[in-house]
Amino acid sequence: MGESTGTRQSNSTLRFLRDLLIIVLAALLVSFLVKTFLIRSFWIPSGSMENTLQIDDHVIVNERATIHRGDVVVFSDPGGWLDSAGSSEGRSLRPRSFVSDALSMVGLGSDSGNHLVKRVIGLPGDHVQCCNALGQMEVNGVPLSEPYVRKQAGEAASGTSFDVTVPPGELWVMGDNRYESADSRAHQGLPSKGFVPEQDVVGRAVAISWPVQRWAGVDDYPSVFAGTDPDRH
Repeated sequence: MGESTGTRQSNSTLRFLRDLLIIVLAALLVSFLVKTFLIRSFWIPSGSMENTLQIDDHVIVNERATIHRGDVVVFSDPGGWLDSAGSSEGRSLRPRSFVSDALSMVGLGSDSGNHLVKRVIGLPGDHVQCCNALGQMEVNGVPLSEPYVRKQAGEAASGTSFDVTVPPGELWVMGDNRYESADSRAHQGLPSKGFVPEQDVVGRAVAISWPVQRWAGVDDYPSVFAGTDPDRH
């Protein structure tokens, strides 16, 4: 005798659940592999990168990108940056739940934790100083016209003067919201002297993924840094 209607329905339901489980596990595996080997998502908790990045933006970070001047990068705290008095940059301002932690582990949530986000101004070997007579920052003697910087009309590119040469394997980074950013300038008194080891860089921010109305790529403004390579002088 053939299978009863109830048995066939039961087998069909079990097959459906089995296939659904396989699809979900496969999706989680792919997401985990993508996060581990290619991209991650990060939540922006502070206004130090306004107006490029707003508070509560979520950005997609390419972990395999080669870093250039002008790139917006996410990096781990080099040591002491997040311990600065009053600093909330990189800290998760929202309580994390078990669900959000689990989603983050497989690449479906957004990370924050001990990470910060800034724009790369100086690469290893670069001479970076501010400010010249026009209030501009200079990289290897080339003055920069920085359209991404948020500041008041007439203000210099930095409220703090500095003159540094970036050591090998390090980066000099600054926030776009130049007068509201605790970046390399603010941490020159630490053992790192304000520099960020290249090995601490998670990757380059390539796009804003959330909220929907903020969908856009993250510009690295290559024209701003044209001619700054030392071998061109």
